[in-house]
Amino acid sequence: MKVLYNLGIYLLYLIIYISSFFNSKAKLWIVGRLNIFKKISLYNNEGRKTIWVHCSSLGEFEQGRPIIDKIKSQFSEYKIVLSFFSPSGYEIRKNYQNADFVTYLPLDTQGNAKKFISLIKPDIVYFIKYEHWYNYLKTLYLNKIPVFLVAANFRENQIFFKSYGKWYRNVLNFYTKIFVQEETSVKLLETYNFQNVNISGDTRFDRVYENSLNATDYPKIREFKSNKFLIIAGSTWEKDEEILIEYINNCKRDIKYIIAPHNINEVNINRIEKQLKISNIKYSQLKDSTQTNYQVLIIDNIGMLSSLYQYGDIAYIGGGFNAGIHNTLEAATFGLPVVFGPKYFKFREAIELIEKQLGFSISNYPDFEKITNQLLDNPELRANINLKSKELIQKSSGATLKIINQTLLK
Repeated sequence: MKVLYNLGIYLLYLIIYISSFFNSKAKLWIVGRLNIFKKISLYNNEGRKTIWVHCSSLGEFEQGRPIIDKIKSQFSEYKIVLSFFSPSGYEIRKNYQNADFVTYLPLDTQGNAKKFISLIKPDIVYFIKYEHWYNYLKTLYLNKIPVFLVAANFRENQIFFKSYGKWYRNVLNFYTKIFVQEETSVKLLETYNFQNVNISGDTRFDRVYENSLNATDYPKIREFKSNKFLIIAGSTWEKDEEILIEYINNCKRDIKYIIAPHNINEVNINRIEKQLKISNIKYSQLKDSTQTNYQVLIIDNIGMLSSLYQYGDIAYIGGGFNAGIHNTLEAATFGLPVVFGPKYFKFREAIELIEKQLGFSISNYPDFEKITNQLLDNPELRANINLKSKELIQKSSGATLKIINQTLLK
């Protein structure tokens, strides 16, 4: 099985390499790893201990970020190496100020794993949620370097628990400890005799709760809202935008909208502008004298969204008609009712929002119209959601401290 795994790794590289000739993301993946070890050799721990945090992509980074920030602020004896598998994480966070060194993770071969670990010399390692790279984990295990899996979720349909998944399930034994988000994962792992498991909760609750207390103020957004009812649609994809734009174009109410697309390239932004039949403007075009004159504001930059929700009254979270919804907690922490598409079942927090009637799933335009109008027409419902959502976020925070206490302060 080990031989098949390693062959699969080389096949993965070949597929990405071929794709790089016509896919920009694959090209970034390949180019970013050129002379990778020459770049990594520049890392200098300056006599301090090193903590290595690995994230697959941007979503996993957001779950690892509270841990990185806590270490940076309270454990100055450590330097932090942050690695990414995907360009969508690395390209956005390659200059992240709380990491001392940010890099792509070299392909998971035995030679690469040994070389990478010998260069950065980690004292403690955190893998965030996904990606259980066999050669890296085994090398860490053989070198007796503690490695912790953080913010994990396990489901019965995963490869670990298939009849043919024993070899991959055994990879989990390389972890010193596994921190999961909820009890279901603990029970599932205990069925297979795993004892190195703890419930910590979801670190993203810590992140969004902290953000709600220290949100960036955007005066232009306050002026744009101008005391009107505001619907904020974040991380939207084309199918989400079709539904939103149909509602916006047909709605006769005196309300405003912010659309923050997942894809902010010029072609996509222009498409949205052309489909809207009411006054709209891009954030980059806002002037002090024109901020209140438009009904729709299109966010054409990255980095604002998590703080924008503080100005909203209803949030729509995109991605639910594609691979899966984006971050619902960023809106819920400000007490907003959260609406999203049908692909949310892999996201425990979205399920909980629905169970507590704080979030709402839609499958089509009529669903969106019905739910949105119900929320618009019922201020008592919105007030109740506001209170309970904020309570949920606050009560669910604390995962970061639990993980730090059991890994750095033990």
